[in-house]
Amino acid sequence: MKINELKAGASNVTVEATVSEKQEPREVITKYGKRLNVANVTLSDDTGSIAFSLWGKDIEAVHKGDKIRVSNGYVGEFRGNPQLSTGKFGKIEVLEKGAGGAADAEPEEDYNPEEE
Repeated sequence: MKINELKAGASNVTVEATVSEKQEPREVITKYGKRLNVANVTLSDDTGSIAFSLWGKDIEAVHKGDKIRVSNGYVGEFRGNPQLSTGKFGKIEVLEKGAGGAADAEPEEDYNPEEE
């Protein structure tokens, strides 16, 4: 499926696209008090772009410039704009590492959680 075909309410969608933007992760607290990390990205193909959120371990696995496949996703709406999500049952696969992936990964190598 192409990005320009995605409409709010669509489910069980599969899209292959490139991560054209990736924001810094931030922590959110769910209505149940659980703390989760999320990073907003923009996915692009030759037909357009769409917002997409990376959660938890997917934040470190996906980098700007990577080509990814989102399987079994659904399209919701946030502030009037369509947004692609994986939900509980969706899957993200990195098909090709982009040039931005190596640059994004460098700071992670210096990260030491014991220093916090």
